[in-house]
Amino acid sequence: MNGQPRAKTQDRIGMIDVIAQDTKTGEVVLRMDELDPWDGSDERLLALQERFNAYVSFLLDGEMASEHPELVGKPARIELRCAQMPNTRALELLGMIHDQLAFQEIKLEVIVSEAPL
Repeated sequence: MNGQPRAKTQDRIGMIDVIAQDTKTGEVVLRMDELDPWDGSDERLLALQERFNAYVSFLLDGEMASEHPELVGKPARIELRCAQMPNTRALELLGMIHDQLAFQEIKLEVIVSEAPL
């Protein structure tokens, strides 16, 4: 850790943490690191929803095509990585987001890891 304070989720809404390609599946992977604890507040859930909206917009509205033309036409997956299991309200929201992403043929994977993100 470099001593720098971590940005809160609401401060990172337009930021995509990692863009990569999964060499096993060929999928474009957009990784979203959630650093804040799951407190179940409306503010926290709204910030999470806004982050997902930004990721989907990046994939579908041409920004990815202009910045990474080599990834155009590849299947996509959003990976949500978090340090603790999302609480009930967050899981409900993630279920709805999963269903909406499926309509766009975008996969969602939630990875809970004790290791620092």
